[in-house]
Amino acid sequence: MNQKQKQYLLQLARRALEKYLQNQTLLQIDETDLSPELTKPTATFVTLTKNGELRGCLGELEAQKPLYQSVIDNSLASAFLDPRFPPLSAEELPEIKIEISLLGPLKKLPSFQNQAELCSYLSQKKPGLFLKKGSAQATFLPQVWEELPWPQDFLSQLCLKAGLPPEAWQNLDLELFEYQVESFQE
Repeated sequence: MNQKQKQYLLQLARRALEKYLQNQTLLQIDETDLSPELTKPTATFVTLTKNGELRGCLGELEAQKPLYQSVIDNSLASAFLDPRFPPLSAEELPEIKIEISLLGPLKKLPSFQNQAELCSYLSQKKPGLFLKKGSAQATFLPQVWEELPWPQDFLSQLCLKAGLPPEAWQNLDLELFEYQVESFQE
């Protein structure tokens, strides 16, 4: 993804938020004018921050729609559908910073012999991580490693996010998938 395309996607995300806040309508884009990279199905997450604090973050783990549409949809979802926050207000928009993460494919982690082996692997790679156990599931983007640099804390918080006890990862009976991202922000 070149710098011009990244800039376009960031502007697209902001335009989608502005349009929805102005008149509750969705931004429509003519796909015929876009480069092939922007129309290729791509999984994205859009993260909104305000004064350096998380204000919304939603996305999808698997590519289901064209990149430009994924960015529009996840910008709106992060602003208005993240259950952790009230819907974004027009007054807040000037203070919002947008970050877009383009996700690579999910790769199932191998089985680990013990907790130390799992933690060693994660501390070396620091990937995005998707955790699944039964119907419980959650993900953290690789950027979360900046806030939770210790694998034990990272895994415990990911378990909590999935609605599991924080020590659930210690049994090594979860399904874990890693992924990489290309992220850029305003």
